[in-house]
Amino acid sequence: MTILKILIRRNVKLFFKDKGMFFTSLITPCILLVLYATFLGNVYADSFLAALPENHGLPSKLIDGLVAGQLMSSLLAVSCVTVSFCANFLMVQDKANGVIKDLRITPVRTGILSLSYYISSFLSAWIICMIATVVSLFYVWTMGWYLSAGDVLSVMLDVFLLVLFGTALSSIINLFLSTQGQISAVGSVISGGYGFICGAYMPISSFGTGLQKAVMFLPGTYGTSLLRNHCVSGVFAEMQKQGLPAQAVKPLQDMLDCNLYFFGTEVTTYAMYGILVGAVILLMGGYILLHKSKN
Repeated sequence: MTILKILIRRNVKLFFKDKGMFFTSLITPCILLVLYATFLGNVYADSFLAALPENHGLPSKLIDGLVAGQLMSSLLAVSCVTVSFCANFLMVQDKANGVIKDLRITPVRTGILSLSYYISSFLSAWIICMIATVVSLFYVWTMGWYLSAGDVLSVMLDVFLLVLFGTALSSIINLFLSTQGQISAVGSVISGGYGFICGAYMPISSFGTGLQKAVMFLPGTYGTSLLRNHCVSGVFAEMQKQGLPAQAVKPLQDMLDCNLYFFGTEVTTYAMYGILVGAVILLMGGYILLHKSKN
């Protein structure tokens, strides 16, 4: 256990000492938030207003709060996975630089070595994502705050689970990488593609029928929906308090992927958590088995 702690501390320190890797992981969520707010905020606001009944009488601050909640959930859904990949690249760098060979000739068991990479990658990514969460909450506060304490805690739980998911997924993929070029290629693909397939950049409701059914098999879809629900539930509750009927709120929830339908059956929040936790356990088990077979 002492050796495991030493290795975890070593990996975390190396991640935060690597200014390029650390600042890239930290700045990327902030840049995404600025880009989302600048280029997508008005688009989302117009689409929400078009979906509302005429003469709805809702204040503009409520619409701004809804837009901010969607932007926050999209940012965190993407960042939790992409930052996990960045944090886990240390394992590949050790292989590329030959450090892993030095570590393997020591009495440290390979299982302990692999576990140290996983835990340290999770801790590094979780710290970055929690900073991104605080920044996003501040942005929501400036736009229109309708979150309860329970919503904030639920968002933090969602971030925790998504970072676990991202770390497990990146651990499996990085197990087969060994060069800096492969790191750059995989990082580019994940950064550019994950946001689309998880419904963060564009709501799943705007996809074609076939693509909608396909992404429902991906665990990241449910993580995005959980974040979306917890970031905008307070806004929807306030809308109903101000007289907007539930029949008008439900289409907005469907538009934002708060409600997901698996082949016509609505997926409950508990089922979403079950799918996400199950995916984490399955990926972690796969990582352990692949590591043993590779050794």
